[in-house]
Amino acid sequence: MADDDMLSWDESVFRDEGVLELDYLPEAFLHRDEQMETLKYALRPAVRGSRPLNVMARGPPGTGKTTAVQKLFDELAGISDVEAIRVNCQVDSTRYAVFSRLFEGLFEYEPPTSGISFKKLFGQITDRLVEDDEVLVVALDDVNYLFYESEASETLYSLLRAHEAHSGAKIGVIVVSSDLDLDVIEELDGRVQSVFRPEEVYFDAYGEREIAEILRERAERGFREGAVGPQVLDRVASHTADSGGDLRVGIDLLRRAGLNAEMRGSTEVGIEDVDTAYEKAKYVHLSRHLRGLSESEAALIRVLADHDGERAGDVYEAFSEATGLGYTRYSEIINKLEKLGLIEAEYTSVEGRGRSRALSLSYDADAVLDRLEDR
Repeated sequence: MADDDMLSWDESVFRDEGVLELDYLPEAFLHRDEQMETLKYALRPAVRGSRPLNVMARGPPGTGKTTAVQKLFDELAGISDVEAIRVNCQVDSTRYAVFSRLFEGLFEYEPPTSGISFKKLFGQITDRLVEDDEVLVVALDDVNYLFYESEASETLYSLLRAHEAHSGAKIGVIVVSSDLDLDVIEELDGRVQSVFRPEEVYFDAYGEREIAEILRERAERGFREGAVGPQVLDRVASHTADSGGDLRVGIDLLRRAGLNAEMRGSTEVGIEDVDTAYEKAKYVHLSRHLRGLSESEAALIRVLADHDGERAGDVYEAFSEATGLGYTRYSEIINKLEKLGLIEAEYTSVEGRGRSRALSLSYDADAVLDRLEDR
């Protein structure tokens, strides 16, 4: 390689590496005009001081749902008498945790960690809205996690019935789900179904051409001119499409490929940098799920790595020995991990013992354990 193709010690292939972070909010939000218009239509009443329409946003992972909410909430931030708060339900997966996050968003300090009942917490939030004549728009991002913890119905009931509990409280709800197997409406209690009639917005998977356009725009902002060529972008787009169109895979892949090029001392990202990086970038979705696990849930993953494919009863014995937890909690964790796609639980026939579930990890055990330690 010629000297002019090599980076000096203080050079980088990146112009702005932050553009390639997964939580970066892009200036250009391509191929989502229709979804944004529906969201704006639903929330327009809030700008006029009225309770907005509720919304259900669904679609595969990495299709722009969170970005759409964040872009919209940035616009609402400039409007007086409207409070817009996004709650990450992967982190706040109980009704109390959700309302604690809403309290923090409204009052700009956290509520006490103990000694305050939900009723009091709820009352302080609604009092604030009524006294200041404000409209609250709540986005329950990754609402599927509330369902996994059996907290969704109670949480939505409290939000949707707030105006009945406290006259004048105006709250609109956006629920965001990436779990296509979850029928949000069907899984709610009947008392919630009767009041939750949301506008539906679907975020379909990006096609390979759309992926390439989005990644090209991101690369132009994130890399130095000439560092990422058309063939490299095409290879990144192809890998992203192969991963179900999850744009986060493509963005992470671009960044890792750039780091690989720098490690070689090259001023240009090569195809080999992309292919090597894909072995790690393809696990973006896995890493995201693992970060949201509790210690007991992570403990079961570790146990399964040593007992992959064994019967549920045998796995439970190892899990109970490691954690001291009972079978009820064990069953709850299995159900959640299965819904997250982290484990597979298949029923098999056992001679003389009827049917039993065999548990196995959905990913390579080493890949899971490596990322579990880094969460």
